[in-house]
Amino acid sequence: MTLKEHIKLIIKAEHWDPYIVLGMHEIKSDGKKAIAVRAFLPDADEAWVIDVSKEKSYKMEKTNKAGFFEKKFESRKEFFKYKIKVKTFDNHIYEFYDPYSFWPVLSDFDLYLIGEGSHYKKYEKLGAHFMEINGIRGVHFAVWAPNAKRVSVVGDFNNWDGRRHQMRVLGLSGVWEIFIPGLEKGDLYKFEIKSKANNIFLKADPYALYFEVRPKSASIVYDINEYKWDDDKWIELRSKKNWLETPISVYEVHLSSWMRMPEEENRFLTYKELSDKLIPYVKEMGYTHIELLPVTEHPLDASWGYQTIGYFAPTSRHGTPSDFMYFVDKCHQNDIGVILDWVPAHFPKDAHGLGYFDGTCLYEHEDPRKGEHRDWGTLIFNYGRNEVRNFLISNALFWLEKYHIDGLRVDAVASMIYLDYSRKEGEWIPNIFGGNENLEAIDFLKKFNEIVHEYHPGVLTIAEESTAWTGVSRPTHLGGLGFSLKWNMGWMHDMLEYFSTDPVHRKYHHNNLTFSLLYAFTENFMLVLSHDEVVHGKSSILNKMPGDMWQKFANLRLLHGFMHGHPGKKLLFMGGEFGQWDEWDHEHSIDWHLLEYEPHQKLQRYVKDLNSLYKSEPSFYEIDFNYWGFEWIDFRDTEQSIISFIRKAKDSDDFLVVVCNFTPVPRSNYRIGVPKPGFYRELLNSDSSEYWGGNIGNSGGVFAEEIKWHARQYSINITLPPLAIVIFKPVKD
Repeated sequence: MTLKEHIKLIIKAEHWDPYIVLGMHEIKSDGKKAIAVRAFLPDADEAWVIDVSKEKSYKMEKTNKAGFFEKKFESRKEFFKYKIKVKTFDNHIYEFYDPYSFWPVLSDFDLYLIGEGSHYKKYEKLGAHFMEINGIRGVHFAVWAPNAKRVSVVGDFNNWDGRRHQMRVLGLSGVWEIFIPGLEKGDLYKFEIKSKANNIFLKADPYALYFEVRPKSASIVYDINEYKWDDDKWIELRSKKNWLETPISVYEVHLSSWMRMPEEENRFLTYKELSDKLIPYVKEMGYTHIELLPVTEHPLDASWGYQTIGYFAPTSRHGTPSDFMYFVDKCHQNDIGVILDWVPAHFPKDAHGLGYFDGTCLYEHEDPRKGEHRDWGTLIFNYGRNEVRNFLISNALFWLEKYHIDGLRVDAVASMIYLDYSRKEGEWIPNIFGGNENLEAIDFLKKFNEIVHEYHPGVLTIAEESTAWTGVSRPTHLGGLGFSLKWNMGWMHDMLEYFSTDPVHRKYHHNNLTFSLLYAFTENFMLVLSHDEVVHGKSSILNKMPGDMWQKFANLRLLHGFMHGHPGKKLLFMGGEFGQWDEWDHEHSIDWHLLEYEPHQKLQRYVKDLNSLYKSEPSFYEIDFNYWGFEWIDFRDTEQSIISFIRKAKDSDDFLVVVCNFTPVPRSNYRIGVPKPGFYRELLNSDSSEYWGGNIGNSGGVFAEEIKWHARQYSINITLPPLAIVIFKPVKD
């Protein structure tokens, strides 16, 4: 290809490697070695080359009216450091170091690992990153677009002109890059991509660290390495902790609606305001972790973050990336872990996002039978592509490494592992063995869990998986998916169905209470009362309860108590701790005004006391995932809708006796068998007047009698309050 043909492609903005022509090059002039500097400057009327060392300017010749300039240095044979000075048609003068004077930044080894799918710090190579080259500070841009005809960086700094900063593709890698000197923190940018079909797309950076506040969609140059962390102690302790034998009580939060400022046009709280308000609240309530609905950047508020565009950027709705780091840091300094909801299952079709990224189905499958969720209007990642798997795994590691996140709750796992998820016959393609398992997604999830646990010991991975898939929370070497924990969606469904039933009919649904114990130890379960059950007309948890107002609150206290007594870690969605009446609305704060009223105040106190008791008693958390940590006393009293059981700690002498009455009828002289003699102190009674109950109870405790009951040598005779849970602990001699 001749020089003229190269220049023509650059002027048309269709060149795959403008560095071949632009910048400083060795040439032959009259058969002798010389130097030439070439530049494509569409807005320039005149241009000069400035020799930085000599501080001398040399006027360039305009060789093409489209804005192609050249200066030949016939007497010079060595390259030198230079700038280009421009006078525009409107007499504006500026100068800059030439982006086309720099060698490639990404190494062949980087490109090899990216292609192989094993560059787990890929986020440090692709995207926009500040760096200094030869003493010149600027921003290095890189993006994967293997099927593009041309890729450019556009932004305010070049009037969004795709001709100005055309990138080069590095070999056969499909990765395009350019180093642009002089850019500053806060500069806006996108990638302008020209497809092989000559269509032009403006795409946000898949690796962008920061975005404009929606509805704007430009990526923002940002340096996330400036923040100085102060959580070394937390990180060190986390890595040594066995979380499966540790109390985990999670407060699930949607940051945009936990609390707003209605007096200021209902605005969101900033990350720093959330640090001052949310963290002290969570600490006072006794939760061990905050789980955040996705904070990754998303265009639509109503998606709650589950339709992500900016996988590497905390949403700008609440502030900067450094502000979010401050929030996480403050959580750790207050001994609170932070879990993020993470969405590797699908992404939205917004034009500036990942869909049809370089004019082809790059991140998604081409066939909609594999590549589209019609229910959600989103696209499914192609887990069989190395670069896509690498994108997602490096993203997971990014949040753990750069933001010190303590856990990732993976959303919609069932939609990933089943090819026929929410699809009718003929709408999906079987795997190579004829089954409905998505083998590529399963392999991806296993790899994700292996890498996360290898790189970050002590970090939790949690699956939101709603089917009976076996081994979700079992190690991959045993055939499992490798998650730390699995949400127990079946338990939540059974409990809410049971508690929504009028107590007079509950004896016919007793199986709902006991069924979960048939499978409780097949996975490492987390019991959840999550956001999923308080939206889309499902009503709030409190409003699901039958009966009058007193019974509704009593039922809810009983539900919270039973969840804490049942084996498994715990999660509660915001508002459930004080009994929100209305179902959750993402456009408004939860109903904090309800705390002006006694029932809600006392329910909140009850949940706080439950968390405190839960964390103080090893029997509640040390043996959550093995049958020897739980023992039924009686699950057969269906007529009176009463169950009783024992929770055990590693210390065989340390155990709790839990009794639940699921009817509004008080039960006097109710006898249950217990393992040993002595005084059984009543640790918790949900019917206490402190919790807006009727104050029916056992005057602080009861003595065991040597009366055989429930196949035990000893028993206690107790009073069971209506719609209540009571918990006893033997007093050691």
